[in-house]
Order: sequence, then structure tokens, then C-alpha cells
Amino acid sequence: MFGKNESTNVKFTTMLGPGSDLQGDFYAEGSARVDGNVNGNVKVTGMLILGPDGRISGNIEAEAVILGGEVLGNVLAPERAELTATARVSGDVTTRIIVIDEHAVFQGRCSMNLPASDEGDSTDRQPASGQQVASGKQDAVGKQGVPGKQSVAHSQASSRREIKQKMMEVLRKDAEDRHSEERRQEGLQEDLQEDLQEDLQEVFLEQTKEDTEG
Repeated sequence: MFGKNESTNVKFTTMLGPGSDLQGDFYAEGSARVDGNVNGNVKVTGMLILGPDGRISGNIEAEAVILGGEVLGNVLAPERAELTATARVSGDVTTRIIVIDEHAVFQGRCSMNLPASDEGDSTDRQPASGQQVASGKQDAVGKQGVPGKQSVAHSQASSRREIKQKMMEVLRKDAEDRHSEERRQEGLQEDLQEDLQEDLQEVFLEQTKEDTEG
């Protein structure tokens, strides 16, 4: 639902600027951006963006998150969770879609099986976290027919295959580039040798001509 380009169009209803320090839980209607320090749980009804200098010591619950700072706690973002290159997350992430940029630090587990309440079940409508998330996984398997661990394993295997394919493409392109550069260097050396031979031949002819005239 949200991506890098879309995040720039989000209208923030609440912002915590750099240098701000909040001791306690934080709640905001709509979307919010945090560039300061929050020592408590954070709940936002829309999107939450954590800037590179931001820090949250507590659990996060939002529709979607873009994390660029430090998080010490679990994250529940039903729509999407994105960890930018400056992100440092120590905790579990529960979401439908997760994007982790290169150089981001993520220490925890990722679950893409959301509670049954997020899939349209009329029971247990309260937001789930901790043990409630685990209970939600069981309900999703039993009532909605979600494959559970097998689906997660299949998704992880697919991700590994995609990463391996990308690495192979990068290595192949690097080898082609090196081969092209070697051929270019060989061509330059051949051109230099030809020019040198031509110059030596001209010098030899001139010297022979001078000796003959002398």
C-alpha cells in the first residue's frame, strides 16, 4: 500500500522533531513522523515514519511503517514494513509485506501470518501483539486455511532464490566488464606497439638516408 515514492505524499498529523524526548506511550490519529526519542509504546492509526535519528524503545503498532532509526521492541504493521539502510531494529516484525534495504540491521523474527481479525474474521477484533499474535496465527490456520509455517518457509525459499539469482547476475556482469576492460587494454597495447614500430622504422629510414647522402 505504501512505498518510498508514496511516503513523500503522506500528510502527517503528528511530528516529533529532532531532539524531542517523550517518556511514556505515544498515540496518534492518522500518520506520524518521529525524529526524536520515545521511551514507550507507539500506536499510530496510519503510517509511521521513523527518521534516521529517531529512536523508539517500545512496541510499535501502525498500518504501515518506514523505519530509518533505532527500534527496541516488536513491530506490528499489517500493510507494510520497510527498513531503510539506516534502520536498526531489535525485535519481531509482523506484517504482510516487508522490505529490508542493504545495510539495514534487523535482529529478530519476521511473521507474515497476521491474526484472523485482519483477514475479515468477526471475532477477536482487538489489535494483537506478543502472545496474541501467536494465537492469531493458529486462528488463521484453523479458520481461514492459511498454510502457516509452510507458507512462510516457501516465501523465505523464494526470497533466497531471488537473492541468489541477483547475485549471479551481478557476478556475471562484473566478469563481462572485466573481460571487456582486458580486451580494451590489449587493444591499446597493440596500438602502442604498432605506433612504436612505425616510429622506429621512420627513424631508421631517415638515418639510412643521411648516411647515404653523407
